[in-house]
Amino acid sequence: MMAQHLIIGQILKPRGLKGEIKVFPLTDVIDRFNDLEYVLIENSADELKKYDIEYVKYQKDIVYIKLEQVNSVDEAERLREKYIKISRNDAIPLEEGEYFICDIVGLKVYDEESKYIGEIQDVIKTGSNDVYSVNSHDGREILIPAIKKVVKNIDLEKRTMKIQLLEGLI
Repeated sequence: MMAQHLIIGQILKPRGLKGEIKVFPLTDVIDRFNDLEYVLIENSADELKKYDIEYVKYQKDIVYIKLEQVNSVDEAERLREKYIKISRNDAIPLEEGEYFICDIVGLKVYDEESKYIGEIQDVIKTGSNDVYSVNSHDGREILIPAIKKVVKNIDLEKRTMKIQLLEGLI
């Protein structure tokens, strides 16, 4: 089942005295925060709470956000290390062959002869291409480069990925 909400950032700490928060973006499109009217943040009861965005600023690879409901350092401090989420409906449309990380994690990986390899545990961003960390059936970690030469098919409905094993990959 695909997640209803996508993580787009993590709150690092408060900034200033009026409740502004410093956010590490977890999205490939950093300026996507400009298009949002609100974000969702988990509260202490693990429920998502809606926060309206007052303004957004950028400094290098960091985002500073002022939320309308957060007006002090203490209120901002309570949000430290929490994840900022959005509804999947508010996500930036993906190009063909692109996937959200949360949809890739958990896929069952098979080779071209349908032999089970393992399950994707994590997606590692390397700069040139992503790498899928697969927990193999015998407990080893296998690193699969996310390139067309290796990844032959991804079926999100069946929650599977077919790969071509290159020499030395396992």
